[in-house]
Amino acid sequence: MNKLQIIMFCQLIVGFQSTAQNTGPVYLDSSQPIEKRVESALSLMTLKEKVDMCHAQSKFSSKGVPRLGIPEIWTDDGPHGIREEVFWDDWSGAQWTNDSCTAFPALTCLAATFNPDMALLYGKSIGEEARYRNKTVLLGPGVNIYRTPMNGRNFEYMGEDPYLSSRIVVPYIQGVQQNGVSACVKHFALNNQELWRDHINVVLSDRALNEIYLPAFKAAVEEGKVGAIMGSYNQFNGVHCCTNDLLLNQILKKDWKFEGVVISDWGGVHETDKAVRNGLDLEMGTSIDGLTNNGGIPYSEYYLANPFLKGIESGKYMEALLNDKVSRILRLIFRFTMSQNRPYGKFISPEHSEAARKIAEEGIVLLKNDKQSLPVPVGKYKRIAVIGENATRSVTLGGGSSSLKVAYEVTPLAGLVALYGKKSVVYSQGYASGSVSYDREEQSHANTDSLVHAAVETARGAEIVFYIGGLNKNRFQDCEGGDRKTYNLPFGQDKLIEALLKVNRNLTVILLSGNAVAMPWIDKVPAIVQSWYLGSEAGNAIADVLTGAVNPSGKLPFSFPKKLEDNAAISFGKLSYPGDSINECYKEDILVGYRWFDTKHIAPLFAFGFGLSYTNFEYGKITTDKKTYNKDETIKVSFTLKNIGKVDGAEAVQVYVSQPKASVLRPAKELKAFKKVFLKAGESQSVELEVKVKDLAFYNEKTHGWSVEPGQFVLHNAASSAEVKSSVSIQVKKE
Repeated sequence: MNKLQIIMFCQLIVGFQSTAQNTGPVYLDSSQPIEKRVESALSLMTLKEKVDMCHAQSKFSSKGVPRLGIPEIWTDDGPHGIREEVFWDDWSGAQWTNDSCTAFPALTCLAATFNPDMALLYGKSIGEEARYRNKTVLLGPGVNIYRTPMNGRNFEYMGEDPYLSSRIVVPYIQGVQQNGVSACVKHFALNNQELWRDHINVVLSDRALNEIYLPAFKAAVEEGKVGAIMGSYNQFNGVHCCTNDLLLNQILKKDWKFEGVVISDWGGVHETDKAVRNGLDLEMGTSIDGLTNNGGIPYSEYYLANPFLKGIESGKYMEALLNDKVSRILRLIFRFTMSQNRPYGKFISPEHSEAARKIAEEGIVLLKNDKQSLPVPVGKYKRIAVIGENATRSVTLGGGSSSLKVAYEVTPLAGLVALYGKKSVVYSQGYASGSVSYDREEQSHANTDSLVHAAVETARGAEIVFYIGGLNKNRFQDCEGGDRKTYNLPFGQDKLIEALLKVNRNLTVILLSGNAVAMPWIDKVPAIVQSWYLGSEAGNAIADVLTGAVNPSGKLPFSFPKKLEDNAAISFGKLSYPGDSINECYKEDILVGYRWFDTKHIAPLFAFGFGLSYTNFEYGKITTDKKTYNKDETIKVSFTLKNIGKVDGAEAVQVYVSQPKASVLRPAKELKAFKKVFLKAGESQSVELEVKVKDLAFYNEKTHGWSVEPGQFVLHNAASSAEVKSSVSIQVKKE
C-alpha cells in the first residue's frame, strides 16, 4: 500500500467513525450541502473510479467507490411493483424466497382515477417497497403519450393527454422519492411504439414535440424534481434518444435545468462519442452483459467504460465531461441513498394491499350500463356464470420488464366467489390464449370448440353472465417488444361473446387491458366495464364494483375509436404508423387523441374522460372570477356540482379551453384542469379550479417559444371531452 492509499484508508475509517458527530470527510457528512459533498468526493476519486461509475457492473447495478464509502447504485423495474431479483449477468430469476412483491395497478388505471391523491399514495407505497429491497432507483413511471391503440406498452403509461399525465406523474414521483429512492421517469422521448423501437426515426414538428410529447417529462423535472430520467430506444432527428444532444443537453439539462442522472435504456447506446458528448450519464444493458454469456460484451468495454477512459487519457475528451456525469451520479447517491433522513421502507404490508385496492377501485371505468344492469347486489341471483380465461389467469406476469413475482394475486373469479359464494358462481374458461411469453407468440393446444360449447351451456343455465376477457400481456397483446396485430379481441373472443348472447342477453363484459379494443357486440351487451390490469387486489376491486360496494368513478385516460382507422395516427397511412421501418412521420401533428376526434368531428366509441357512475351528477353553469385577464394572471373557475342520485359517489370534473380565432391551428378543446369530487347522495358542492393564462399558450415555431395570443378564449366544464355541460368566454388582454 503506497502513501496515498494509506492516507485514503485512514480518511475512510475516520469518516465512518465520526459521521454521527459531523466531523468526518465532507462527502460523508450528510449535514453538509449536497453540492459541497459532491465537490469533496469528486476531488478524491481517481480517473478510473470516476469512469467506472458511468456504466453498469451487472444487469441492474453500477459501481460505487468502496474505498471512499460511496455505495453502488441498484436499479429495479418496474413502475407497477418491485421486480424479482435476477442473476448478476443473466435475466433469469435468482430464485430468492424473499423477493415477492405487492403488484399495484398498471399506470393506465392510475391515470383513470383522475386523482393526484391516488398518485401520491401509489408512489409512496411502491417507494416503500423499493426502499425495503434497498433499491437506489425505481425505473418508472412511464409517461409516453398514448398515440395509437396498437402500442404494446401503452398499459405502462398515463394516457393520451399531456396535462393529465403531468398532474399524475408529479405526485407519483414525490411519493416514491420521500422514501429515499429516486424515481426514473421514462422513456425520453417519443417512444410510442414497440415495433422497430430500437431504431425507428421519429419525424414530427417542434410544436407537436413541445405541446404533446414533452410536457409530462418537463413537469417531472421542474415540479417533481425527479432524480433520474431514462432515454428511449428510438431515434429522433436521426440520432438515438439515449445519446441525443437536442433532447438531453439542450432541452433537458439546459432549458429545464435538470440536475439528475440520464440513464440509458438497456441496450440503448450505440457509440462512445455521442454517449460522451450528448448528455448520457449512466450506460446500462449494452448488448449481452457481463462475463458469463458467450459472445457478450464485458462491462469494461461498454461505450462509457474503457473507450471513454482511453479517450480522456489521449486528450480526445475533456475530463470536464466526465466530471459532470459523475457529479450527477454522486448527487443522486447523496440525495437518496446517503441521506440521513432515509426511512427503512416496508414490504407487502396490509397498507400496501389497501392502497393497491383503493387505486384499482377508483380507476375502474363503467363504460355502459343500460337499464341499470349493474350493480348486482349479493343475493340478487342464485346462479351467476363467470366466463373467460382472464377470470382466472394471472395478469401480473408477462408484459416484458413489468412482469412481477407477486406475493399474492386475487383473481376476478376468486373475488366474485368471495362475495357471491361458491354455491352461486359457476365458471367456464371459454377461450384459451397459451402460456405467458415475452419474446414469442404462444399458441394454446386446447380444443376451441369444446371451450366455446362448455361456456355456452354454462351461460344458458345462468341468470346473469359476467364475461371477463380482454388482452393478457402476452406477446402482441399488451407486451413490451411488440405491438398488437389487431384491434379486435384476440383468441376468438368476439365470436364467443356473440355465442353467449344468443343464449343469455343478461351479460356484462369486463375487460382487462391497457388498450382500447374494438367492440362489434357493443349494441347487444347491456353493461361494459373497463378494468385494466389491477394488480394483487384485482379480484377484490372488481367484485366491489360489480356488487355495488364501491361506486365506480374512473374516467378514460384515452379515447376508444369505433374502428382503428378513426385513430389519428393510423388514419394517415403506414408512414404515420408504424413507419417504413426507417422513418415514422407523426402526420397528425398536435391532433392526438380527443384533440383529433373533437377537431375533426369524428365520434369515438368512448371519449377521453368518459366514465359512468351508479349515481347521477348535475353540473351548474361555469363562471369565472372576471372577464378580462393579463397574461400573468390565473383564471379562477367555479360551478356547482350536485349528486342527484341515491348513491354516494365521485365525479372527475374536467375543464377544457378553446380558442375560437387563432393564428395557428388549435384543437377544438384542450384539458386544462380537473378535480375528483366526492359527494353523498343529494349533496351539492361549489367546485373551484384554476387555469393559468400562460397555460393557454401554443408553441410558436417562429419564435421557438410559447405564445398566448390576445383575444377570446372559451372555458367549458365537462364530464368528458365529448360532454360539455356549459361554457363561458373570457378575454386575454393585448400587452
